[in-house]
Amino acid sequence: MSFLQILWFILIAVLWSGFLFLEGYDFGVGMQFAFNARNQKDRQALYEAIGPNWDANEVWLLTAGGATFAAFPYWYASLFSGFYLLLFIVLMALIYRGVSFEFREHMPTIQGTQLWERLIALSSFIAPFFLGMIFTAMVSGMPMDAKGNISAGFFDYVTPFTLVGGVAVALMSYVHGLNYTRLRIDGDLRVRALTQLKVLYPLLLAGEALFAVLLFFYTDFLQTKTLWTLLILVAIVGTTLLGWYLAIAKTKEGVPFVLSGLTLVEVVVLLFVGMFPRVMVAAEPLHSLKIINASSSPYTLKVMTVVVLTALPITLAYQIWSFWVFRKRIVADKVVE
Repeated sequence: MSFLQILWFILIAVLWSGFLFLEGYDFGVGMQFAFNARNQKDRQALYEAIGPNWDANEVWLLTAGGATFAAFPYWYASLFSGFYLLLFIVLMALIYRGVSFEFREHMPTIQGTQLWERLIALSSFIAPFFLGMIFTAMVSGMPMDAKGNISAGFFDYVTPFTLVGGVAVALMSYVHGLNYTRLRIDGDLRVRALTQLKVLYPLLLAGEALFAVLLFFYTDFLQTKTLWTLLILVAIVGTTLLGWYLAIAKTKEGVPFVLSGLTLVEVVVLLFVGMFPRVMVAAEPLHSLKIINASSSPYTLKVMTVVVLTALPITLAYQIWSFWVFRKRIVADKVVE
């Protein structure tokens, strides 16, 4: 493996981490349209909290997909053909979610507005749930031939491990969204968010423990990368515990928010470290797709690296500026419906 091949494997992990950190709280806020908001003022406050940034946050997903296509075309071909249906469901959820944000603003009746708001909550759950299923299925070993073609059945995709993985990512996103609500919104929404966090953090810890147990049975991570896997699992649990303590202690809301996002990042790190040097894990180890065989040419990777080094600082600067401009806390009782 060359330096550039490893670099781009790491960069794709960074892109997925950025997406789940930023879009994770968007998903969590979207789910709150059903599970936290009590009236139209609450739902409008939730929308205004993510309105300026949710679509920009989704660019990280597009970039992750595009980078995979350009840097590792064989990985892209195997992943997007083998997981076509699950990825289609994620895509439809993201489409309906984006449409719902726009259409709710233009409905002439309250019933129409509430219909699109229910779709926001539903699609905000479906997207992270199925992304969690895809990631866990991808590392658990799929029936794949030597050319990277996946011939999987229903129970290859739907297993206790993938279901727990889907629920875990959705629940982490919801907790992340509740922490974001506490950071950005004043009023009853903020109070109810803390009440829910007190219940959900213990559930999240139980889910992480179950995920760790299933990780042993469904992957080879603990056999091939014992130390790294254990360290990252301890980091995930430790970050969750610290976030729970600080949220209940009612310290500055920014720290629990960063910690809940960091938990999602640590899950991505766990999966990518466990996969390395593979990009697709096959049930038959000899058929696993590896970085060295799945990447583009050295020239392509070199050009892509130059483009990233030029564009990434500009993108990050813009997003940081955007968050700074819209940093003011929202008061739910004072929003205009």
